[in-house]
Amino acid sequence: MDRSSTRTEQNPTVRVLEAAARQSLHAPSVFNTQPWRWRVTADALELRTDPGRQLAHTDPDGRLLVLSCGAALHHVRVSLAAAGWTVDVGRLPDRADPTLLARLRTTGPTALDVPAGRLVDAIPRRRTDRRAYGDRPVPEPVLARLGDAVEAEGVHLHVVRPDQMPMLAVFTGRAADAELADPAYREELRRWTNRPAGSGDGVPTATAVRPAPRRVPLRDHAPGGAAGLTAGADFDRGAAYLILFGERDDPAAWLRGGEALSALLLTATAEGLASAPLSDAIEVAWPRRMMRDLLAGIGEPYLVVRVGWGPDADLPPAPRRAPADVIEVVAPAE
Repeated sequence: MDRSSTRTEQNPTVRVLEAAARQSLHAPSVFNTQPWRWRVTADALELRTDPGRQLAHTDPDGRLLVLSCGAALHHVRVSLAAAGWTVDVGRLPDRADPTLLARLRTTGPTALDVPAGRLVDAIPRRRTDRRAYGDRPVPEPVLARLGDAVEAEGVHLHVVRPDQMPMLAVFTGRAADAELADPAYREELRRWTNRPAGSGDGVPTATAVRPAPRRVPLRDHAPGGAAGLTAGADFDRGAAYLILFGERDDPAAWLRGGEALSALLLTATAEGLASAPLSDAIEVAWPRRMMRDLLAGIGEPYLVVRVGWGPDADLPPAPRRAPADVIEVVAPAE
C-alpha cells in the first residue's frame, strides 16, 4: 500500500514535503538507478542513499551515487521554494550515519519564489537526450546563465574551449574502451539496461541511441546494436560541453555537485536546450586525473554535461520508480 495515499489526513507541512519528494523522482541518475530514499516526518524531510543501488564496478567510490542524490535534493529544494516554503538544509548531518545525506526542516511559509517556479515547470519536461545536437551554437548569454545557476550552488562551471575538445574526446573515448573491456562493467551495464518489467528504473534499449560519429563519444548503452533510437543527421557541431567542478573530492562536495547538476539541467531545459550528462571520463581513475589537467589543476571534475539544440522529435520518458518504493511517511495524521 502507498503510505502517501493517506495524505488528506496529514497536516499541510507533511503534504508539502511529500509532494516535493515526489518531484524528485524525476531527477537524473547514473544508469537511471534512482539511488535515493526519502523519509517524511512532521516537520522534516530526510534524504538517504539506497546502497543496494550503487554501481559496484562503475562507481566503486559512490561518487556518482551521491551526485545523483544531490540532483534529487535540488529538485526538492526548488519544489519547496516554488510552493512558498522555506527550509533549513543540513547536509551530512550525522557522521555516524553516512547514508543520511541531508535533513530539510521547514521554517514556515514565505513568498512564492518565481525563479524556482520556472525550474519546477522544467522538472517533468527535462530528458537526458543522447541524440546528436544541431549546428546552432549555444549563445554566450545562455551559457552565462547556466554558469550563474551552477555558481549559486557553490560549484564552478568550465566551458570546454575548441582547442580542448580533442582532449575531452580522447579522455572520454579511452575511458569507454577501458570499461567495455571489463567483463564486470559489461555485466553491470547489462543488468541496468535489461530491467525486470515494472521496476521503473534503468535505461531501456528503447531509449538508448545507436553509436554514431560524435565530437565526443557517448556511452553505448546497448552493445550489439539493440538501441531503439538513432543519433539523427546532426553531429553536435553546435553543442557546448560543460565541466562541473569544485575544490574538493569528497561526499560533501559530490552532494553539492549533484545539486549544481540539477540546477544546470533544469535551467538548460527552461532555456529550451537539450542536455545529457556524460560521466564516462569520471568513472575511470586515469581519465579523471587527465580531466584535472584540462581544468588547469584548479579543481576536481564532477561531471561533464553536453547542452545544445536537440532534434524536434520528442523523446520517450525514462522509467520512474513508484513513490511508495522511495518515500516513507512516518508523520502522525492530524
